[in-house]
Amino acid sequence: MLNFDFPRLAAIGLTPALLQQALVLAGDQDRQLARVCRVQRDCVWAHDGETEWQAQALPQVHRELAVGDWALCQPQSGGPWRLTERLEPFNQLARFNDEGARQVYASNVDTALLVMGLDGDYNPRRLERYLGLAAAAAGAAPVVVLSKADLCADAADRVAELEHRLRPAPPILALNGNDPACREALQPWLGAGQTLVLLGSSGAGKSTLSNALLGAATQAVGQVRDDDSRGRHTTTSRTLLSCPDGACIIDTPGVRGLQALLDEQALAGSFADIAALASDCRFRDCRHREEPGCAVRAGVDPDRLRNYHKLLREAQRLEQTPLQRQQQRGEWKARNKAARRR
Repeated sequence: MLNFDFPRLAAIGLTPALLQQALVLAGDQDRQLARVCRVQRDCVWAHDGETEWQAQALPQVHRELAVGDWALCQPQSGGPWRLTERLEPFNQLARFNDEGARQVYASNVDTALLVMGLDGDYNPRRLERYLGLAAAAAGAAPVVVLSKADLCADAADRVAELEHRLRPAPPILALNGNDPACREALQPWLGAGQTLVLLGSSGAGKSTLSNALLGAATQAVGQVRDDDSRGRHTTTSRTLLSCPDGACIIDTPGVRGLQALLDEQALAGSFADIAALASDCRFRDCRHREEPGCAVRAGVDPDRLRNYHKLLREAQRLEQTPLQRQQQRGEWKARNKAARRR
């Protein structure tokens, strides 16, 4: 029989749909429902709405676990609890890592705080990648946080630039993570039961923002390099933390390269302005490159359009079968040979 206290667990993100799934999985077995807040190589840390404790996961379950997952645990006397089942999440934020393997940032996320520093870290093209990552996870609402606003004299102009470039434009906030007022600015997303994940490059200010929202210096904060504003990997693991306002915050290590698990549908969602203007192009199969009468080229920032084409090529490669990739490589080899002969 499943043991749970719904109000207590709902405060850390449990939904009726997840509870129904847990009841089916548990059946008549004695199980405890908990949320995964840390995953290490040899153990897992889970939260039952009151306390955080250590658990040992079955090998096949451990391989699938990510911070933010919900799981069924079996209490053990005198030792770590056994984590026996993982609930299927309602969404996940994931990317391909440097080795080409799928890497999950977080599960069951309501809001993705996309953190970008108003220093050398400022990069609208990379921000569009993060927006695509949020779009690929259905239900994760993006909020852009431009950190280090105290170091930028034209922070308002940067906000206006992004609001003009991004369509549809998500909420965009210029904040100083060292100022407690940033917690008030993010209050609409900090309600009980909400789960937020912080995404951004190393040195963007994610851990500083986490500490401001938590009201304590929980996460270690590092310095950035003077020449390019890049930081060291101060945060080395994903951790789910409880905010005094009731929300759960997942802080993540910074990444310098991001290949999101995008498909063309998710990409169209984060570039809705291009999809809307495409219907006004002269040609139905317009690729928005050199074709005459292209409404997209006339109405979209050229740099944004170039980034769209780049992400579209990546999305199409992800959807190709191995045979299609092999055929494409053959075509490019033939074109290169022909070019060399010419």
